[in-house]
Amino acid sequence: MSAPVFANYINGEWVEGPAFENRNPANTEEVVGLFVKGSPEDVTRAAQAAQAAFKGWSQTNGPARGALLYKVADLLDKDFEAIAAEMTREEGKTLPEAKGEVRRSINIFRYFAGEGSRLAGMMAPSERDRVHMFAIRKPVGVAGLVTPWNFPSAIPAWKLAPALICGNTVVIKPASAAPLSAWRIVEACHKAGVPKGVVNYVAGSGSALGQALVDAPGLNAISFTGSCGTGQWLHEQASRRRLRIQLEMGGKNPTIVLADADFNSAVENVANAAFFSTGQKCTATSRAIVEEAVYGRFVEALVERTRKLKVGNGMEPGIDIGPAVDEAQMKTDLDYIALGRQEAGEPLCGGGRLTGGAYDLGYFVQPTIFGNVTESMRIAREEIFGPVLAVMKAKDFNDAMRIANNIPFGLSASIQTTNLSRMYEYVYGMEAGLLTVNLPSAGVEYQLPFGGAKDSSFGPKEQGPAAMEFYSDYKTVYVKY
Repeated sequence: MSAPVFANYINGEWVEGPAFENRNPANTEEVVGLFVKGSPEDVTRAAQAAQAAFKGWSQTNGPARGALLYKVADLLDKDFEAIAAEMTREEGKTLPEAKGEVRRSINIFRYFAGEGSRLAGMMAPSERDRVHMFAIRKPVGVAGLVTPWNFPSAIPAWKLAPALICGNTVVIKPASAAPLSAWRIVEACHKAGVPKGVVNYVAGSGSALGQALVDAPGLNAISFTGSCGTGQWLHEQASRRRLRIQLEMGGKNPTIVLADADFNSAVENVANAAFFSTGQKCTATSRAIVEEAVYGRFVEALVERTRKLKVGNGMEPGIDIGPAVDEAQMKTDLDYIALGRQEAGEPLCGGGRLTGGAYDLGYFVQPTIFGNVTESMRIAREEIFGPVLAVMKAKDFNDAMRIANNIPFGLSASIQTTNLSRMYEYVYGMEAGLLTVNLPSAGVEYQLPFGGAKDSSFGPKEQGPAAMEFYSDYKTVYVKY
């Protein structure tokens, strides 16, 4: 049986062409789909289509745009089970995690659909007599959306929905490792009746299409989620054209465990944040900073809990951790594990690729913990993006905060404590954009701003009401009457 072919979507039409394979990382014998490989010319045509569609879409009233977004959400909801299963097959995360992500995508579209009736501006009294003044929101124009493979549905949703509700038109370029989930969202936009040219989709590698997107005629903004290196390159290129830019990049996220923490909850939260989704979350815990008084006991319990995690094909029941997304990511994980052996000695658990039987068909890495890691080690400073945890010892709360902040990144952080004062000191002193208390560091909702600090982010935040700030601007009006 031949694999299905998924075309690009430009100006309301499905565009065929030579295709590349997308294989199941849990079973590389299975081709999930063939995706048409976009060219720089396709990106240019997509941007031109978006530019041509901008006037009509931006002049469509907000509630009408919202009604179409509600339809998109309903269409995704109708195919909920199938879309979640496809995500597991293309990205590798477990089916329960995929279902949670698809549900989140649906909720994001419904949330921003409602914003269509609340596109508020500003009004203020004038110092002059008989002058009425106000500011209204306006869209920024054509937005390029570059999305990653680790949340292949939620991140396209949280970029696309606010862009559309504000009246922008878009060109979306999904990650080649997991392009199907974003394709399903675009398909839903097509079925919902979003006018041609408003949403355009071009698949292909970033190295082949990135420059074309930055240079595309009529482009006004780029929203990017991905690596720091690519984000830095995008920033430099976009600055030449003075494009509006939003970057969400890497993290090396700490979880601080204090001696007064609810012990069992802390163990569970660290294991969850470090290893679920194979550690392939930008908000995953990759550094556990444990207060000296409980370090030995905590590490022992964490290792015991980690050894119980079941690694395998995410479509199977009872699986906790799926594969790395592809061979390159698996190699990165294994290279860092080898580096960890040089820096910190033998891992406390894990430490290699899983082989034998069905494991030989996929990219499975054991969840791995290194103990007694120090701040200067590369495994404590560089983003790995896999199931590798560095456990570090802190003398006390203040030392733990120092260690946590002594890093170029500042995406997310967590603290495990029952001390209210320590909790507030952490909230006001932690140099990160997303903080959790007595929860895993990974796991956010769509109603509040999302984004980091320091090298992790640049530009306005995503999600919640803050998302509107990137995708809209203000037009200020003074009326003499």
